[in-house]
Amino acid sequence: MVPLAHIAVLKNYFDVSQRLDLNPYHLLSSAGIYPAQLNDAKQRIPVDKAISLLEQSAHLSGCEVFGLHMAEQRQLADFGELSLLLSYQHTLRDALQTIVRYRNTINNALEIYLEEIGNTVIIRVEVISEFSAHSRQAIELALGITHRFCGALLSQKWHPLSVHFTHNAPQDIAVHQRIFGCALKFGSEFNGIVCTIAELDKTNPQANTAMADHAQRYLDIDLLQNENESSIIFDIRKSIYLLLPMGRATIAQVANTHGVNIRTLQRRLEASNTSFSTLINDVRRVLVFRYLKNLNYSLGQVSDILGYSMPSSFTRWFISQFGVSPTTWRSNHSSAH
Repeated sequence: MVPLAHIAVLKNYFDVSQRLDLNPYHLLSSAGIYPAQLNDAKQRIPVDKAISLLEQSAHLSGCEVFGLHMAEQRQLADFGELSLLLSYQHTLRDALQTIVRYRNTINNALEIYLEEIGNTVIIRVEVISEFSAHSRQAIELALGITHRFCGALLSQKWHPLSVHFTHNAPQDIAVHQRIFGCALKFGSEFNGIVCTIAELDKTNPQANTAMADHAQRYLDIDLLQNENESSIIFDIRKSIYLLLPMGRATIAQVANTHGVNIRTLQRRLEASNTSFSTLINDVRRVLVFRYLKNLNYSLGQVSDILGYSMPSSFTRWFISQFGVSPTTWRSNHSSAH
């Protein structure tokens, strides 16, 4: 399937690109996106085209924080029909879990997972497409929007502990500091926001159970009309992508995440001529380069992140997939970073 994003993902693109002396019409056309599409609130566009547009715009403008500039002015209403349901959730936790459930109505390349560790919570965020590699701009746009959403829901009484990025820091982190206002961790193991449990359970001042129930009934009808088997398979792949670095990408955990038993998950995979081990392997092939490019990670750490108990097993797998050892690959590519 082709992952699609709501056209609102490009909200503010014209403002940001023109401010940076770019020609937005030319860049949109080059990415295969027609400017007229931006005026259709119901329009959805291929995620890979949006990612290409963001990366190309950042490159041509020399602005490493292009995605963050786009996130800076986002409002709760930009979630479209989903914004009504989000506005009336009881707590920030309820609202984020609602985004997790309905994320495909916004962007079916978006994956969000709440991980509780002691008194803290990691809001893990990834943008996963079929063809594009890791995108700094797409990740920072998604994290920036998530951060602003939390602040809007809690009437700006939102105080995260830290924001994490798997990519390296830009030359100037002033925009990151202004937008997030907390500790910044670059070259991290994950992309996401860390906050306290208490922060997650803060009450939304606008909470209204009756209105939330009404909005949910409406969205559930729309969700059922648009869900299909191919989208479910892609969602399973996204879950593996997010859970693998956490050491939780087991078939039992993924099945539980999707609310089905293991056998049902296996049947769905078989019906699509694939298997859980195939999807695990596909995700490893994508993730491995993200971590090998980051010299802060030893090969042992990369091995652990990809779910190998022994570095030797990781090395054998890497050679079987790419024809060289991970040490050789890193040595050959280190000069480019």
